[in-house]
Amino acid sequence: MNPLIAVLPGDGIGPEVTAEAVRCLAAVGRIFQHEFRFEDAPFGGAAIDAGGEPLPATTLALCGRADAVLMGAIGGPKWTDDRPGQRPEQGLLALRRALGVYANLRPVKPHPAAFAASPLKPEHLHDVDILVVRELTGGIYFGEKTRTATAASDLCSYTAAEIERVARIAGRLARTRRKHVISVDKENVLATSKLWRQVVARVLATEFADVRLEHMLVDTAAMALVQRPRTFDVLLTENMFGDILTDEASTLAGSMGLLPSASLGDGKSGLYEPIHGSAPDIAGRGIANPFAAILSAALLLRHSFDLQKEALALEDAVGRALTRGAVTRDLVRPGAQALSTRAAGEAVLAELTRH
Repeated sequence: MNPLIAVLPGDGIGPEVTAEAVRCLAAVGRIFQHEFRFEDAPFGGAAIDAGGEPLPATTLALCGRADAVLMGAIGGPKWTDDRPGQRPEQGLLALRRALGVYANLRPVKPHPAAFAASPLKPEHLHDVDILVVRELTGGIYFGEKTRTATAASDLCSYTAAEIERVARIAGRLARTRRKHVISVDKENVLATSKLWRQVVARVLATEFADVRLEHMLVDTAAMALVQRPRTFDVLLTENMFGDILTDEASTLAGSMGLLPSASLGDGKSGLYEPIHGSAPDIAGRGIANPFAAILSAALLLRHSFDLQKEALALEDAVGRALTRGAVTRDLVRPGAQALSTRAAGEAVLAELTRH
């Protein structure tokens, strides 16, 4: 196969971690005899600096014709203009909508080598394996916004169709796992959550009768994630709740630097990125953790290219590198040595060649 991967390095540490993910994808191609093609494009703050807008037409066109999109991170205090289209994050929202990627998958599976970096006790982390399915193109982030000197509003709205399609993805994925979906909402207060609960219940009951469905209020879910994380399998949530809960779930993994994500729609193409931000305070220092970006590349192989063996090989290489002590500053124990971004990528490449 000869697929095209659009690479959007972005801002801050984005170019550093994305470079390691691309190196690992190229290595997978060599080992398994695939010819991946890579094409870079400006995006986010870097694109604003270059041409005045976060999502240039040429970048959007590349993403539209690519077989998958690999992204770094965007944003930072340098770009705080509130005018429409002048913030990096506005470019990301526009890209998600243009690509039609409405379901964001965020796996959370703590590795024993990172248990010490988590504030939770290790006994709470063993056997934790959570897949968050977050609706990505609806809700309060995309609703109408108003602002005056003394008041502001953000409209949160959902249609039944938007909820149905993401519920189906959660049901399909649950069938490949432990067949348990916990759907998160705020049904006791919000009208959108009342609709959410009703539609999710109908879809799961009629199309996924073999999957057990449990409803949970978002505040209860926030507590349960740290009190009893092993009870979660697939966690289905609307846009804002999912954004918040997955950042909380990063404490289970020990660092945001270990958590990848995949944003999918109805087709095979998807948008793949680590969940962490651009971390401008450490940008350019070569100390960022590239594992989330590399694991995002593994999700790309799995979901866009249907290369299951190759995806597992890359994920296993990251796991073995961690087991051998390849950790960056965010995971290093007192007295141990932290690897650079490049060296951490080299550790994964070394494990890949042993495959």
